[in-house]
Formats: sequence, structure tokens, C-alpha cells
Amino acid sequence: MKKLTIIAFLAAGTVVMSCNDVQRKPSNIYMPDMAYSRAYETYADHSNLKEEGVNYNNMPVAGTIARGEEMPFPLTKDAPGDTTNYAASKQIKNPIDSLSPKEYTEAERLFLVNCGICHGPKLDGNGPLYKGGEGPYPAKPATLVGDAKYEAMPEGQMFYSVMYGKNLMGSYASQLTRKQRWQIIKYIKLKQAEAKASAAPAATATAAK
Repeated sequence: MKKLTIIAFLAAGTVVMSCNDVQRKPSNIYMPDMAYSRAYETYADHSNLKEEGVNYNNMPVAGTIARGEEMPFPLTKDAPGDTTNYAASKQIKNPIDSLSPKEYTEAERLFLVNCGICHGPKLDGNGPLYKGGEGPYPAKPATLVGDAKYEAMPEGQMFYSVMYGKNLMGSYASQLTRKQRWQIIKYIKLKQAEAKASAAPAATATAAK
């Protein structure tokens, strides 16, 4: 019994002595800026940071893309009277080559919410704002399905128009992400292809008569 008491006493003494020898400050820090980071307000004056040994310029890392901003569009908006970038947008391909059934449904929903009010749910330019000439908008919006001009329009040029606006159509950059814009454009192209496919048998039957 005495042996157990002595062992317990020595163990307790060891614990107490070790507690008094706790090292409160690490001797070596591998990355001091991460261990002791300094907080800076986003819009504060950062002009003296280099003098303090801090490499910070308030800019994103080169080559990175912000979350939700994938599929960057390389062209800026043309200056008034200039159409250089609008013409160049013809060469830009849609990064979305197909839509799954779920994506098709979502693209259709996005079209109806953002575009259908003008271009109509059938993409015939007869949306609620025009309403066959009886709506509040006097000019008929573009007929996306059935008009050769818009059926031949490249997807990149459509994207330019949606992103920056064109003529009487305003920009939808604040309402739709880049991915959503490309999805809507792919949906439009698919609807154009569907209309052509359904019209081909009818034209063949008429020619046969």
C-alpha cells in the first residue's frame, strides 16, 4: 500500500512540476505571417504596406477566376459608334455543347423568366410586352425562331448582346451568370434546330403533292 502511495505522490509531483515549465511562446515559427496575420480593412490606405514588409495589392491572383464567374468572355463592350468587338464575337464558340434534360429544363425556365416577356414563350417575338401589337411595347421584339437572321446569328454574338445589350435590348449581365447566359443561348439554338427539323417533313410533303 505504501508503494502505491509513494508512486502516486511522485506522479503528482511530476505533473505539477511539468506544468510550471509550459512554454508559452514557440521558439520557431515556419510561416509567421500565417501564425500572426495582420488584419487590414478592404478600403483602408494600403500605401505603406510594402514598407512594413507586407506584399498586398488588393488584386486577385493572376489567372484566377472568381467563384461563379467561370466561362469568361474575352471581349469588352464596344465604345459608342464602334462595332469591332461585336463583329469579333462571331468567332467565340459556346463552351456548352449540349444540355442534359435537367439543364434543358433549367435553361427553359431562365429563358421564360428573363427573355420570354419580350421574345415570347414560343420564341416568336410575341411576348406579353408586345402581345400581337396590343401590348405596351409598340415594336415587335426579335423573332428568335422563324427569322433567318437570328437563326443564323452565331452564339458568341448572341452572348455579346445578352451581356452588354444591343439596340433596344438592355444588358442582362446583372440578372444572369455567364454560365446561365450560355445555357439560354444553347436552349435558343436547340429550339431553332427543333423548328427546322419539324418544318423539313412538312416541306417535303408539300413538294410531293
